[in-house]
Amino acid sequence: MSKPKDPELYARLRREAKSPYRGLRLFAYLALGGSGFIGAVVFFAKLIAGNGDLGSNFANFALQVGAIALMVWLYRIDRDSTNTK
Repeated sequence: MSKPKDPELYARLRREAKSPYRGLRLFAYLALGGSGFIGAVVFFAKLIAGNGDLGSNFANFALQVGAIALMVWLYRIDRDSTNTK
């Protein structure tokens, strides 16, 4: 198979072949992390205000913080695996 004439295009295609859908994964990490952040703010405000059931609000807040932590962890794994290659 022959190389494309443009070296920049060839480099971009090789990066995409090594890590397919990287841009989509990064977007998903950002979107889901942002959603978790907004949910954490909402449930933290409910905890501070004392609205609703304390146990339920705390569980939901912990779930949102866990979602944020998961997205940060997945982003770091993706970033580190790309930097080491």
